Amino acid sequence: MDRQMRAFAESHFRGLQGGLSSNVSPKLDHVDFIENPDSFSYADFFKGYLLPNLPCVFSSAFTEGWGSRRLWVTPSGKPNFDYLLQNYGDVVVPVANCGVREYNSNPKEHMPLKDYISYWKEYIQGNYSSSRGCLYLKDWHLCRDSSAESVFTLPIYFSSDWLNEYWDALDVDDYRFIYMGPTGTWSPFHADIFRSFSWSVNICGRKKWFFFPPGQEEALRDCHGGLPYDVTSPTLLDSRLHPVLNCCSPPLEVTQEAGEMVFVPSGWHHQVHNLEDTISINHNWVNGCNLANMWHFLQQELCAVQQEIIEWRDTMPDWHHHCQVIMRSCSGINFEEFYHFLKVIAERRLLFLAKGVGPGKVECGKSTGLGPQQAAFDVSRIAEVLKSVLAHPDFQRMDTSTFSPQPEELLQQLEEVVAATTSL
Repeated sequence: MDRQMRAFAESHFRGLQGGLSSNVSPKLDHVDFIENPDSFSYADFFKGYLLPNLPCVFSSAFTEGWGSRRLWVTPSGKPNFDYLLQNYGDVVVPVANCGVREYNSNPKEHMPLKDYISYWKEYIQGNYSSSRGCLYLKDWHLCRDSSAESVFTLPIYFSSDWLNEYWDALDVDDYRFIYMGPTGTWSPFHADIFRSFSWSVNICGRKKWFFFPPGQEEALRDCHGGLPYDVTSPTLLDSRLHPVLNCCSPPLEVTQEAGEMVFVPSGWHHQVHNLEDTISINHNWVNGCNLANMWHFLQQELCAVQQEIIEWRDTMPDWHHHCQVIMRSCSGINFEEFYHFLKVIAERRLLFLAKGVGPGKVECGKSTGLGPQQAAFDVSRIAEVLKSVLAHPDFQRMDTSTFSPQPEELLQQLEEVVAATTSL
């Protein structure tokens, strides 16, 4: 990020006046296809897609040097089962059953990769049918569990990744995943966790995507207020079940080929189907451009929890604390952890600006390389969101006496740096 891009970004957020980028997405009739890596810069992506929160597809030229595309795929373009078995056969992986609905998702089991590949081969030999159902390997944390090879190179466009930077700093988890499955496997209708951005690369195979801009999902709700499980289901056309469906525009459809990379913006609901035997690498990520979206989502999640147990508000001791506990159980994060997330990223940026220490490690130990202007932009975004967090009544009810630094002190540090870096 250079000074001009930072000024452009800060002007963008001033124009929103505290609103969300996801609420101002224009109507689209197509998704842009980015052909040439040599003529598409980080600034092009930042200004054209990241800030305005719009999807795009990158050609296979952007990933042609990846180790996984060379090693995980046969010369005919199919999954290289022999290589995967030799290198990862004993690794235990999570597997979802696409044929069983559990709420609006699929139940999972765990098995060694060698057992899943054995199933996959039998599924192909059975003309893509099995008494075991349609099984899909999802959310395998390969990068967390293995560093045996260079599976991929993180594209510069996605390198400002606070979510994985935070979890890497704690050394406990990440949001980098491998998906693989036969023709017919799919992911039900959803928006990504924490309203994060995501990117997805087909190492081999093809996917069909259905995209709905933020807000369009409201027209898909049924008469009970629930979102659909499958937007391709004929039941969606029943006006008695979906009374406001006619208010929803048709989805944006994208067919993703082998090697291509899809950018999924924050808050865009989507559904994905594998049209062939497919392996993909997927990341969820958050940065200054969608941080406010994440904070808005967390407030919505807390409100939903509070409504569920509102009847015990006056009789349950520490009702507000219990709401935070339930929220973390359901959503994976609560207000306290969100504050610590902000604190970790903030302190790393403040250290970088004070001493020139790199703004953090990302995938496979590589620095983001986005420089002091990026760090200054990050600080300004954290300061704005942290100010909103500190003003929230439910955060004010929390016991923050053990927090170091105190939230108000951290905000003051950030605001001082924002003022000092105005002319950076």
